[in-house]
Amino acid sequence: MSGDSAIVAEEDDGIRLDRWFKRHRPGTPHALIARWARSGELTIDGRKVEVSDRIEAGQTIAMPVPPAAPSGARPRKEKALSPADVALAEAMVIHRDKSALVLDKPPGLATQGGTKTDSHVDGLLGALQGEAAVRPKLVHRLDKDTSGALLVARTPRAAAWFAKAFSNRSARKTYWAIVVGVPDIAQGEIDLPLAKQPGSGGEKMHVDEKGLPSKSRYRVIERAGNSAAWVELQPLTGRTHQLRVHMAAIGHPIVGDGKYGGKGAFLTGTISRKLHLHSRRLRIDHPDGGAIDISAPLPPHFAESLEALGFDPLLGDLLTEEAPRVSTKTVQKAKAKAHAKQVRKARRGERRGRAEAKVQSKPGTAKAAKSNPGTAKSGAPKPGGKPSAKRGPAKPGAAKTGARGPAPRKPR
Repeated sequence: MSGDSAIVAEEDDGIRLDRWFKRHRPGTPHALIARWARSGELTIDGRKVEVSDRIEAGQTIAMPVPPAAPSGARPRKEKALSPADVALAEAMVIHRDKSALVLDKPPGLATQGGTKTDSHVDGLLGALQGEAAVRPKLVHRLDKDTSGALLVARTPRAAAWFAKAFSNRSARKTYWAIVVGVPDIAQGEIDLPLAKQPGSGGEKMHVDEKGLPSKSRYRVIERAGNSAAWVELQPLTGRTHQLRVHMAAIGHPIVGDGKYGGKGAFLTGTISRKLHLHSRRLRIDHPDGGAIDISAPLPPHFAESLEALGFDPLLGDLLTEEAPRVSTKTVQKAKAKAHAKQVRKARRGERRGRAEAKVQSKPGTAKAAKSNPGTAKSGAPKPGGKPSAKRGPAKPGAAKTGARGPAPRKPR
């Protein structure tokens, strides 16, 4: 069979087979590649493969001759970067090695492009390529208004390694947030499934029993009375807007998150209206051995809010690694218990008030009887009531009113 072949280069180590075709055989339709794989015409080192298989440097890819690319097709051109773009990209770097970059993403800068989004981190990565054979690649993302540590792979092999670490949850991400109010339980786990909210175009999430499983761990670092709390958050799954939806769902939206907390997500005074959610720390195994463990400094608005609320910035990094798991049901149960206790206290106060008013309006009640011996304990019937059931021998010369017994003798 006449065909084509190629040896996987070092810069393609670890990428998917269909990605290799996009890079080196851009005119080949994905459906055709899949058909070749099913029929055995596409092989790696003589073995049948799937289009989703990852390839390694030095392997030989054998395939039929791909069709020629359309004559009108033009290679995609990247947007030219200005000196300001290059300076911004370099300023974000807080860690650099031959396989990875860690950026400190500022709030307000999108991670990837989209509708009406021209400025984003992905568009700046060309400035960080340097002498590398391929352009750096994002392996996860942060919301536009979330700041902090963002990992970028510098090689296809590193991209595949990091992607696997995020998918199997071995990567650890720690966030800091300031929330409205103070959770009743100081630390716990929120287990609420999430789904895209209908009618929002996929731009908003909500709690849905039929949604995807979603878990977040939280703990209170410090509190400002009952008005706000500084919390540490750890997403145990990776759903869109997960931390924001979960905190709003338990009644403590992240400060500045009007999307999920409405007007109640904003504090008065000097507290910024920007989102107070920061990717503080990232820990992940490195493809070349060892691990990356990096913390991103706070953005100005977050640091100023900590100071305004009287929080000690040193406390955030002093907590232990793991927090005990407390289910959402336990959190809700504690809230219900506290609410029921308040209701009972209020009702006791109402009953006490009614009783005191009754005593004041009716002098012949129990309290009044205590001050008049011989009435309440004398067996006298209450107004309109029956005689007391308790009876005893009458004292000489002092017959009890209403007591049964022989009538006193008349004097002769």
